[in-house]
Amino acid sequence: MLKHLFGANLSKVGADGFNSLVRRQMGVQNFALAYNQMGVVATLRLANGPTDNVTAWQRFLPTGPIALLPLSDDTSSLVWSTSVAEAKRLLQLDGDSFVAAVNAAFHKPMPRNTLVDDVMKGVNSLVKQTTGQRLEAAPVVETEVAKSRAAFPLGLGHTGTYVGQGVCLIGDAAHRVHPLAGQGVNLGFGDVQTLVDVLADANYAGLGISNLSELLKYEQQRLKHNVPVLLTTHSLQRLYSTDFVPTVALRSIGLTLTNAFPPVKKFLMNYAMS
Repeated sequence: MLKHLFGANLSKVGADGFNSLVRRQMGVQNFALAYNQMGVVATLRLANGPTDNVTAWQRFLPTGPIALLPLSDDTSSLVWSTSVAEAKRLLQLDGDSFVAAVNAAFHKPMPRNTLVDDVMKGVNSLVKQTTGQRLEAAPVVETEVAKSRAAFPLGLGHTGTYVGQGVCLIGDAAHRVHPLAGQGVNLGFGDVQTLVDVLADANYAGLGISNLSELLKYEQQRLKHNVPVLLTTHSLQRLYSTDFVPTVALRSIGLTLTNAFPPVKKFLMNYAMS
């Protein structure tokens, strides 16, 4: 797309994932941290026919979060972060067993600390009295779309620089985040939009789009947004990887209150999509 818009002066745009060949050819340093988890993905068809499927659902399990992201009125995309061993097991299940596992992960009661459970009952009661909000259940999955199931390793990554002379990196080639906050695709879209804007300005000014000083403007703008998101996402991953009771209680209260107050939730959503 970028070459179509601006010609061939920009020799390479690395949009080739976290194992980027373009990044390796640039010879830049890349920080990488493995989480020893895998993300299982699939496209799922929801029960009860077409509905107003506009809500993303997420549940935090002891092995990692599971999320359903709406695709259409009756289909959603699954992203299930879990241990390597469990991911391999899920990949081996037949379709019906896999759907049953997904429904159990969303709806089956999980062992909980009694103290945390008592605290959350009080918090949920307060939220209900204050806002009128009720806890809703995630939709039930009916079937799995054939051949849509896959898995990939999870980790944190960030390259030392996004740009070189006539070359730049976008998306997972430049930065890699845990999917628990759903920010990977948003960061990639933001990279593309910023790069297009910077190159358009350079092209209009007759400065040439392969000029390193112009490409650095893209890097500077994206670093201001990407680095805080990476640090926040990494902190959340660590926060939800512990079973230390006070931490579990505090994170549960924080998540419930955030979801209960629309202004806070809207602010976070707007920042994530900016």
